[in-house]
Amino acid sequence: MDKFGDRLAEANRQTQTPLCMGIDPHVTMIPALFGNAAAEAGSDEALSTIANFCDACVKAATGRVPAIKPQAAFFEMQGPKGMQILQDLGHAAIDAGLLVIMDAKRGDIGSTSTAYAKAWIGHDALFPSDALTINPWLGIDTLEPFINQADATHSGLFILNRTSNPGAGDLQDRMVDDKPLYMHLANMLAPIASTRIGTSGWSSIGIVAGATWPAEANALRDTLPNTPFLVPGFGAQGAGAEKALAGLVRSQDHWQGGLINSTRGLIFPESARDATSIDVWHNAILAKIDADKHLLNSI
Repeated sequence: MDKFGDRLAEANRQTQTPLCMGIDPHVTMIPALFGNAAAEAGSDEALSTIANFCDACVKAATGRVPAIKPQAAFFEMQGPKGMQILQDLGHAAIDAGLLVIMDAKRGDIGSTSTAYAKAWIGHDALFPSDALTINPWLGIDTLEPFINQADATHSGLFILNRTSNPGAGDLQDRMVDDKPLYMHLANMLAPIASTRIGTSGWSSIGIVAGATWPAEANALRDTLPNTPFLVPGFGAQGAGAEKALAGLVRSQDHWQGGLINSTRGLIFPESARDATSIDVWHNAILAKIDADKHLLNSI
């Protein structure tokens, strides 16, 4: 298997887009035509609805975007069978040729990190993925088990660096030695990323860099020239295409260097809200994917 950075670069090229479909099955937002997702958590009715909705999202994404990004929390809240849906979703997406970025934001110390890594990283993990989001703010030493597992399985990591939430700066912007903490972290990650660059020129070690902070994304790109960026905050979270693309790199006729995630904008667009059938919903999602791809490519 090729290294994650190379698989990502090829998926960007094949689909001609960095657009990533986030899959967060908000129970109050899933259209009623799929069933009643807001039924009691963990009930057969809720689980069946969520599973059907996730299957439909994968079908819409296949061949059109390079990756999906399921958010683990929405499956955890449904209990053990919800986690089974997440496991099945990972397998189905990988089988369909999509990259799977598991958004679980794991992070701990020692043997606990090792256990998390084995559960979440690689196609043979219990929750299969091509890459996992992880939290580095307990210290760089806590990343080692995740990096080792990623290396062993040719997988990737997206390490939280400058996140998209309004309060991110409470810690990440704190100045130490005339430099914000997120840049100190970037400097620590630079040698780790640089030793994991594949034939495409891209590393398998990525960072999360929110679309709401384009100036910071530019600074991070200067420090991490070969590091893929996972960019949340595009679309429904308020950032436009130009901001979202700030840290990516134009390569001939398409964008390289990461993934721009859209969740609510892609799977819960207004145009699909009142769909009267699965086919109508599916066509509305495809139209939204195409519109967002065109928007990103026009920059």
